[in-house]
Amino acid sequence: MENYTINRDIKLLYVQATSFPLGVGGAFKQLDEKISNNPDRLRYGVSFPDGKGGILYRAAVEEAFADEAAQVGCETFTISKGTYASVYLKDWKKDETSIGRAFNQLLQQPQLDPRGYCLEMYPNENDVRCLVPLVG
Repeated sequence: MENYTINRDIKLLYVQATSFPLGVGGAFKQLDEKISNNPDRLRYGVSFPDGKGGILYRAAVEEAFADEAAQVGCETFTISKGTYASVYLKDWKKDETSIGRAFNQLLQQPQLDPRGYCLEMYPNENDVRCLVPLVG
């Protein structure tokens, strides 16, 4: 585990998964259709508790130009700049449960921002950086 700094706010456009975890793949597929399946765009996953014991999951990419989200029929979410606790997973598809284990570890951080979210950054198809925001 390490600290990871995001130096600027990042405006995302997203598709909300119909369910978690089963609807995540479908949300990314729907997102790819909206942005013409551009493989060079960094993919993100953003998740929150839904207040009913479940998880709300958003498949996302950074907005490439102003009002792109509106043009493709998506909502927006902004990743806040700041310090995040982070775990980098190589070849996560070999053990998809590794993402859940990473977030269980990250959510134990004493400096965890209680208003935060779980963030996944996919630099390529094989790896993922799991992050949670820290206070101060």
